[in-house]
Amino acid sequence: MEDDRALLGRTSTAERVADILRTRIAEGYFRPGERLSEEVIGRALGVSRNTLRESFRLLTHERLLVHQLNRGVFVRMLAVQDVTDIYRTRQLVECAVVHGLGAPPYDVDALEAAVSAGEQHEREADWTGVSTANIHFHRELVALAGSARTDELMRGVLAELRLAFHVVDDPRRLHQPYLVRNRAILEALRAGDATAAERLLVQYLEDSRAQMVETYAHLVDGSDAY
Repeated sequence: MEDDRALLGRTSTAERVADILRTRIAEGYFRPGERLSEEVIGRALGVSRNTLRESFRLLTHERLLVHQLNRGVFVRMLAVQDVTDIYRTRQLVECAVVHGLGAPPYDVDALEAAVSAGEQHEREADWTGVSTANIHFHRELVALAGSARTDELMRGVLAELRLAFHVVDDPRRLHQPYLVRNRAILEALRAGDATAAERLLVQYLEDSRAQMVETYAHLVDGSDAY
């Protein structure tokens, strides 16, 4: 993480450290259930223990980390109920964004970039890359609303979702079927048909929720999710 130190600049703050850690968690650099070392991370980023602890507190509030008494701070392992709630939130927000887009044309350049990136990663059999591109697609979909508050909400929701993705033992089966569906939503929006895009998205999220809950339930059955 030494390379991340430059991101802190001269005005290092707990929020900026939290942003770096949030990104690293979302990328799978820190895995669910992993203990975060204050000493190692603080030394890598060149920040004080107090700053790092405040960053941990912020990410605990976002449900990405959990503090265990006398043991330390760990990347959170989601329960099945968490996954269900994440998808409920996604349906409420993402579908509302598409429903309220207004008259076309829509700026779909960022969506195109995310879809194309996912397709490229598929050709390379890079399923972590496919997962990341998929997250970017949904983030850019929500960004069409032009709301900083909605963007911030979904950043946290999608970061939590990645915690579930990271424990799936067959990422290809999980992510590959949705590449073509991302493309279909994109093309509907490119054609100016937000109604069709919303209909595709509703079914997309319902199918993804059912698949993810079933897969995750088998993976965490009997484990200590927290």
